[in-house]
Amino acid sequence: MLPLLIACTFTLGSFHAVPIAFAEDPVGSKAAAKPSSPNVLIVLVDDLGWADLGRGIPGMPGVAEHRTPKIARFATQSLSCIRAYSAAPNCAPSRASLQTGRATPRHGVLTVGSPERGRAEDRALTPPASRTELLPEEITLAEQLKTAGYSSAHLGKWHLGSDPRTQGYDVNVGGNQSGHPKSYFSPYKNASLADGPEGEYLTTRLTDEAIGLLDRLEPPFLMHLAYYTVHAPLQAPKERIDDRKAAGAPHPTYAAMVEALDAEFGRLLEALDQRGLEGNTVVIFTSDNGGYGPVTNKEHLRGYKGTLDEGGVRVPLLVRWPGHIRPGVSAEPMHHVDLMPTLAELGGASAPAVALDGVSLASHWTNKATLEKRVMAWHFPCYLEGKSDRFTNWRTIPGGSLIEHGRWKLVHYFGQREDGTERLELYDIANDPEEDFDLSNKYPDKVSSLKHELITWRTTVGATAPMPKESE
Repeated sequence: MLPLLIACTFTLGSFHAVPIAFAEDPVGSKAAAKPSSPNVLIVLVDDLGWADLGRGIPGMPGVAEHRTPKIARFATQSLSCIRAYSAAPNCAPSRASLQTGRATPRHGVLTVGSPERGRAEDRALTPPASRTELLPEEITLAEQLKTAGYSSAHLGKWHLGSDPRTQGYDVNVGGNQSGHPKSYFSPYKNASLADGPEGEYLTTRLTDEAIGLLDRLEPPFLMHLAYYTVHAPLQAPKERIDDRKAAGAPHPTYAAMVEALDAEFGRLLEALDQRGLEGNTVVIFTSDNGGYGPVTNKEHLRGYKGTLDEGGVRVPLLVRWPGHIRPGVSAEPMHHVDLMPTLAELGGASAPAVALDGVSLASHWTNKATLEKRVMAWHFPCYLEGKSDRFTNWRTIPGGSLIEHGRWKLVHYFGQREDGTERLELYDIANDPEEDFDLSNKYPDKVSSLKHELITWRTTVGATAPMPKESE
C-alpha cells in the first residue's frame, strides 16, 4: 500500500451524493489558526507501485502505456522524493503509521487481519498478536493539526476502524473498516457512502466529494483523500480499458485505473486553482505500499506489496507548495512516519506528546537543507500467503529490515534456514536498488553491526518477535 487523496460520506447531518450542494455552515473554525498556516491535501493512492505511473515523473521510471499527464505536470511543479518509504508492506499498518508518525510496534497494527495467514501446518513460527484498529488514544494528523485551528476531512479508504471521526476528523466520506471496495461502480455497497447513479465510477465520485468539500472546509484545512484505487478488484470504465488494450498495455485494466486516477487528480488540482487555494495548499501525493504483484511494474525494483523488498515498501512521494517548496528531485531517504512532525511544523502545531519515530522534513522541503544521516527500520512479524521467488507457500515470512544512511539494507527473517543458519541478507541499495546481489557473505562485519542496530531499534519501539511453535 506514496499518493494521498480522500473521499467519504459524512454524517454531520446527512450527506447525499451527486450533485453536491452545501447549504450548511462551514466545517471547522479558524479562530485559533495562524493566518499563514497552509492547507494540507494528502492524496493517498492504494497499492500504487513506485514505478507504476507513466513517464515524465522527474527522477523516476514509469510505464510507457500508463498515461498520467496530469500527475507528470504536477510532478514538475513538485519536489519528487525518489527514496520515500511506507511504514509497512501492506495497507493497514502503513496507514496507521502515516496517521500517527509512529512505527508499527508502537500502535500495534502489524498487518491486515490475522498475522497467522496461510496454512497452519506450513507455519514454523507463531506471530505476535496484531490490532485491526487504531486505539482511541493514538493521536492522528487530524487531531494534532486541530490544536493549530485546522478543520479536517477524510475521504475514501480508512481501514483503521469503523469511522475516522472517532480519530479527530470532522468529516468522513466513505471511510470504514473495509480494505477494498466491493465494486468500483455504483451501487457501491458501502455503508459510509451513499450510492450514486448506476454505473458511477468510485474514483470520480470521491473526487466530486473532495471538490465539494473545498467550498465547505474552513481554512486552514487538512483533507486526507485516500482513494480506494488502484487496489483490487481491478475495474475501470470500458472505454479506458479498450484504449489501453489498443495501446498495448501489458495489463489494460490496471493501466485504465491508473489513467482514471490521473484524470481525477488533475480535476481536483484544477478545482484548487479555480478557488484560489493553490498557492497556500501543501499537496502531498503518495501510496500506502508497493504495487499489487500480478500487475505492478517489476522492472526497476525487486518485490511488490506484502514483501520487505524495495518494491514492497518504496513508494512515490510528490510534494508541492508554490513559492515555498522548490521543484526538483530529492534522493534523501524519507519515511511516512515523517509526515506527522513535518506537517505539525508547517501547520504551526506542536508535536504530539508521545514517542514519534519520524523527523521533520520541513527544512529540507522548503530550504533544501540536508537531512541528518538516519536509520530507518521495519517490523513485519507476520505471514502472508502467496507466491514469491524465495519462500515456498509464502509471499513473505515473519521478518524485519533496516536501512542505514540510505545505502546499506539488512533484511532479517525470523527463524532459520533449512541448514540451521540465520536468514540474513545484505544489499547496497544505493548501487543495487534491484537487490540482485546479497552481500552478507562478503561483508560479515556490516551484517553484524546492522543486526545490532536492528535489535536495538526493536527494543526501543517495543517490537515483539514471533516464537517457535515448539516453545509454546
